[in-house]
Amino acid sequence: MNLLVFGCGYSASHYVRHHGQAFSRMAATTRSLDGIGCCEGVEHLAFDGLAARPDVLAALADADAVLVSIPPDAIGDPVLAHFATAIADAPKLSRIAYLSTVGVYGDHGGAWVDEATVPKPISPRSILRLRAESDWLALGAAHGKTVHVLRLGGIYGPGQNALENVRAGTARRIIKPGQVFNRIHVEDIARAIAASFAHTEGGACNVTDNEPAPPQDVVAFAAHVLGMPPPPELEFATTAMSAMARSFYGENKRVANQRLRNVLGVELAYPTYREGILALAQELAPPP
Repeated sequence: MNLLVFGCGYSASHYVRHHGQAFSRMAATTRSLDGIGCCEGVEHLAFDGLAARPDVLAALADADAVLVSIPPDAIGDPVLAHFATAIADAPKLSRIAYLSTVGVYGDHGGAWVDEATVPKPISPRSILRLRAESDWLALGAAHGKTVHVLRLGGIYGPGQNALENVRAGTARRIIKPGQVFNRIHVEDIARAIAASFAHTEGGACNVTDNEPAPPQDVVAFAAHVLGMPPPPELEFATTAMSAMARSFYGENKRVANQRLRNVLGVELAYPTYREGILALAQELAPPP
């Protein structure tokens, strides 16, 4: 089997490095061929989102599975804009995994949501994501491709986690009563991608861990694991933060993951942030 990855960022790179043995050939697009590529054993192809290239079209024609991790822009999904016909006509292609976000659900005041919940995105970026989801699902339905839309919670993992922030002195314990966030370890995203490629029934699937939790609790736990004092509590209403950071606090929901576990059959490596942080602590380099 052959895999083509559109956009080899943090999550897609982890999948390729740790689960790529399922494929005999892997190719991945990057915005530029300059600098460090996705990882070893992967053919790198340039795609800047502005024009199709013959080598990408050739990889598509030979692909059995496609992983899409490029976000949409104001015009729409750049992969579909340039490769929709090639994807529809690809003779071997049967599986497509599209990485989306739980942000498409919008705000539910802390209530539980699942895949049956009607998405009501608030932020412009989530509105664009929902449109892209619909376009991918429509392409799959029209051309006999199984499309899995994987709605990801907040991503953490090696090099990108609360332990690193606490050690760097950038972690903040911002308190907004009742606020929770949904998260997922990058390894569990990789497991969800692998499961989707093996599953014949497409559609949306939430990829989050078992415990939506207040963000300040995660920071406090990371500090405890490191043996460091937690950062002081800060009130949300009076704390300065970027517009994007503040927008995250405008959405409050608990995202259920039963379909991930019971339909796709994914066994989470890190069911809550506690297991994830404890495992990451074992991998930390000693401080300089």
